Amino acid sequence: MDYRNFLWLLIPIAVLVLYKPIFRLFGVVIIPEDCIGILNKKFVLFGTHRSLPDGKIIALNGEAGYQADTLAPGLYFGFWPWQYEVIMQKFINIGQDSVGVVETRDGSPLSDGRVLGKKIDCDAYQDARAFLTKGGERGTQLTIIPPGTYRINTALFTVTEEPLTDIRDNMVGIVTTKEGRQLATGDIAGREISGHNMFQDAQTFISNGGYKGRQEQVMLAGRYFINPRFATVQMEEMTSVPIAHAGVVIAYVGEEGTDVTGETFKHGNMVKKGQKGVCVDPLDPGKYPINSYTHKVESVPTANIVLNWATGKNESHNLDKNLSTIAVRSADGFTFNLDVSQIIHIPRSDAPKVIARFGSVANLVTQVLEPTIGNYFRNAAQSADAIDFLRGRSQRQDDAKVKIAEVLREYNVVAVDTLIGDIDPPAALMKTLTDRKIAEQEQVTYNTQRMAQDARKQLEQSKAQADTQPSVVKAERDVEIARFNAQSFIENSNGNAKASVISAEGAAKAMVLKAEGDAKAKTVNAEADANVLRMVGDAEGKKITAVGVAEAEVIRLKTEAVGQGNYAVIEVGRALAAAKIPLVPQIMAGGGDGGSGGGSLVNVLLANLIRDGLVKKDEVAAAPKVMAAAPDVTKKS
Repeated sequence: MDYRNFLWLLIPIAVLVLYKPIFRLFGVVIIPEDCIGILNKKFVLFGTHRSLPDGKIIALNGEAGYQADTLAPGLYFGFWPWQYEVIMQKFINIGQDSVGVVETRDGSPLSDGRVLGKKIDCDAYQDARAFLTKGGERGTQLTIIPPGTYRINTALFTVTEEPLTDIRDNMVGIVTTKEGRQLATGDIAGREISGHNMFQDAQTFISNGGYKGRQEQVMLAGRYFINPRFATVQMEEMTSVPIAHAGVVIAYVGEEGTDVTGETFKHGNMVKKGQKGVCVDPLDPGKYPINSYTHKVESVPTANIVLNWATGKNESHNLDKNLSTIAVRSADGFTFNLDVSQIIHIPRSDAPKVIARFGSVANLVTQVLEPTIGNYFRNAAQSADAIDFLRGRSQRQDDAKVKIAEVLREYNVVAVDTLIGDIDPPAALMKTLTDRKIAEQEQVTYNTQRMAQDARKQLEQSKAQADTQPSVVKAERDVEIARFNAQSFIENSNGNAKASVISAEGAAKAMVLKAEGDAKAKTVNAEADANVLRMVGDAEGKKITAVGVAEAEVIRLKTEAVGQGNYAVIEVGRALAAAKIPLVPQIMAGGGDGGSGGGSLVNVLLANLIRDGLVKKDEVAAAPKVMAAAPDVTKKS
């Protein structure tokens, strides 16, 4: 192609561009590349379609008015300015975070009860003719325009850019639709409908029998192209069941279920999942996308729960925030306050039963635990005196645990323990108890001191016994030595040896008894002394008897040797010599019997011996018989 010919072709185009107003007079229209041309036909002189039908705004058959067809970017001829008004319309651009909501000014009227126009296949509203000819309805449309750029006839369609639906993590979307069938009487939410791609295909939702209003189905985290004129989405946090809890689901929607608890449980119906009522299967700890309008999850603690009946004291679960100290009255008329702590446990399998019966754990506390425990301790206090109640605190605590456990077992609650806390008795009663306690402590002190003295006494006795132990050992050794010596002496001399042995044994036993008596008591000493005296006396008696027998034997032998008379005279002489008395007195008187001088001499000597106390009278009484038999020693001399 010759460049010169191409140049001549560009010159008129450039002139047209630069001088559009001039060329517009000649019916030439230039549509820029980012626009479309919307035609408004001012009049029609000939033909059957000179004016629009009644109620119509957009012309389909060349009638006067806004035309359904638009001009794409380019150069057009024959659109004379006195017949056509060409409106330059920029392309419609929908951003990436938005959707286009379309409203039409022409089309078929909406059917009764409908608020949104049905879906029409019209190339995302870029083909106005197809929209109108296929039965498009006037008003806001169900179908939205997704992000992008579109050539839309704004004479028919008005496009409003709205933000898309963005559901964040850990959130759920609660959907309320404005189009669909009416809910049945008694229903509060529409049942889940399949095939509508999470409410993004509104026409499919309606065609499949979706209901108008709150929906049971929820939306999870993500970005959705939802027509805000069709459905609104309210975002809420996911339902969380904490650790050591069970989530009991209460469904307000679903089919009428059959009670699965049986005849024994008559306090509420429990049903299977998907049915209306209390679900028999609780939720384990975790997060769940629950619709808070159609379902309610009661979190039931499965760990031990501590409830305090103490004013100003409550646990973090706040189930005991309305509980207060229990005021009781004793049998003797004293009023005092009592703090109590009750530990309970709700098994996971019984959590639905508790909720079916009471509705919540808080109701369980106010309807059962509070009156049960309060009345138990009030009754227990009225059956005993105040002091007895205080003294028997441990036993009453154990009794309370048993009784309260029996009551709570009927409500599917386990009573772990019942604890009595602070008791605030009256001041007068406390003074009595304090005085009694002081007296008891003083008695304990006295008993302790007495025991200390007894221990000291035992210590001293032990010390004394230890001190005398060497003497006891020595005495025992002496006894052994004495026994050995006595045995030797017995072998040498029967008579004297026996006396010596007895004497030695007596002395040794006396020493042993004396040593043991010093360590034990005075009574033992007395007994030992008595035994010693008795044994010594026995020994001395035996000794005197033995000596007397020996001396008698000697006298008998001497008498037999010299005769009785001579022996008597010899003994008298020995006695006189020992007393240093002269054998013949210095003055001598004659005897009365006229006998020999020997008898008189003996009589005189005996008289002198009796006078000097050397001879007893009873001994002298036998002397004449002896002397009578004795020979006359004076005659011999």
